[in-house]
Amino acid sequence: MRVLLIDDHALFRFGLQELLERRGIEVVAAVGESSTGLERVAETRPDVVLLDMRMPGLNGLELLRRLRAAHQSMPIAMLTTSAEERDVIDSLQSGAQGYLLKDMEPDALIAALGEIVQGRTVVASELTGVLARAVRGESTPVPVVSGGAADLTPREQEILCHLAEGQSNKTIARELGISEGTVKLHVKAILRKLDVHSRVEAAVIAVERGLCERGGSGGCGGVSGGGGDSGAGGRGSP
Repeated sequence: MRVLLIDDHALFRFGLQELLERRGIEVVAAVGESSTGLERVAETRPDVVLLDMRMPGLNGLELLRRLRAAHQSMPIAMLTTSAEERDVIDSLQSGAQGYLLKDMEPDALIAALGEIVQGRTVVASELTGVLARAVRGESTPVPVVSGGAADLTPREQEILCHLAEGQSNKTIARELGISEGTVKLHVKAILRKLDVHSRVEAAVIAVERGLCERGGSGGCGGVSGGGGDSGAGGRGSP
């Protein structure tokens, strides 16, 4: 696994780099500035980017958006001290595939990185309740767009339910007996018809609208918890 770290706190950055390297994980770069991070991502093409939320100048959320706008499709996980609901939801909606807290146990961090690289979305276990409340509308909800769920074909709806269970394209292809390329095409069609930009947003819509409550692949799950608790919808490249 090749990891790129972007964090302005030098002591934390160096300590995390040493921790990862001791676990056999290659750190291709560890930088403290967003502008340098943009360059290193393009140069090194890591398997996953670990990105701090709070940084001077261009903050982590804006950097995440710029990376996605530049078509950098590798998994990006926020690694932060912020447990704010808005930060969690904004990060996932902007294309993060993980939201992890800096005080998590090293083993939990390594496990979370492994899941993220495999295409699952991982949120620190302490924060999974934030997403659940948002989906239920008990707090600031994830906006529900007026996308055309009714326009989904039966196969697309079936695949949407698998997405809501956090499954990768490879797993969906195996379970449905179709090629991974075909799954990718269906996922792109689903995102277009729902007018969303990420698998996480599509999964939230599936839960909110009860699209997966009957038949098919069963009910929608939750997002994987960073401590190994499993649950809801993954995001990876379509």
